Amino acid sequence: MTLIPKTAMPRSLIDSFLNMMTAQIGASGNTVEAYRRDLEQFTDLCPQKDLGKITERDIAEVIRELTQKGYAAKSVARKISAIKDYFKFLFSEKEISSNPSADIQAPRQEKPLPKFLTVEEIRRLMETAAAGTSLAFQRLAVMLELMYACGLRVSELVSLPENCINFDKKLILVRGKGSKERLIPIAGTALDAVNAYWNIRESFIRGGRKSVWLFPSLTSQSGHITRDAFYKDLKNLAVQAGIFPSKISPHVLRHSFATHLLNGGADLRAVQKMLGHENIATTEIYTHIISDQLIETVKQNHPLSRFKS
Repeated sequence: MTLIPKTAMPRSLIDSFLNMMTAQIGASGNTVEAYRRDLEQFTDLCPQKDLGKITERDIAEVIRELTQKGYAAKSVARKISAIKDYFKFLFSEKEISSNPSADIQAPRQEKPLPKFLTVEEIRRLMETAAAGTSLAFQRLAVMLELMYACGLRVSELVSLPENCINFDKKLILVRGKGSKERLIPIAGTALDAVNAYWNIRESFIRGGRKSVWLFPSLTSQSGHITRDAFYKDLKNLAVQAGIFPSKISPHVLRHSFATHLLNGGADLRAVQKMLGHENIATTEIYTHIISDQLIETVKQNHPLSRFKS
């Protein structure tokens, strides 16, 4: 029987790499699965199948093919990140003698300004959800209130544990990317909404069962409501609120939280901490969204505005 060199079996090494990401870095399940898809695609597209012989040129050829297939620059950049992390791991584990991805650069990306809703649109969404009579609508109203009040990612929202809120100190403990925890102040109206929700929470468990999740589900494998379910409920809510569904997404609610806080005069670093951004540059993009109120402030207070022509 001929032994196959371990460098010719990349999928088994992909498993080892992903296990390392989970154990040592605390990567989320979504990140791990995205990396798995990206690396398996790379394995299929790479012209050189022997890991030990892959060159920078081979990797560049895969990137060129991805671009030609019409992948957006953001998607290609994520795939390059997966490839670079993978080869860095292989090199550190001495599976390869050199790292062919070390000098590979991601394509430049234009950073679009984040989309956000107006305060009036947020109000319409909340009032429409609160007016709903079904249990699902009542739960949606609470989730909407929490997401907008705290700027949560949708993955953070749906996986909140039942004991995440300190009602006395008005704080919510959130586990974000890389399992990093952060405390976020929570508005009194959101606390009231959660308090009222406890009266119907058992309806989503039934049969005397127990659940560790704030928003449990009987049908999902995770035991809590899924991101897709919340996304669909949000789109349906937008229609009923008279807002174009294309304007609404869970991330748009997070953008709205940050934009409205900064336009109201909040400190940029405070917003950074609440959003869970490691780099303040990620938060700074919101400062490019200037409200009419801020424009009027400049007109009224800047010395040049008082000069007569």
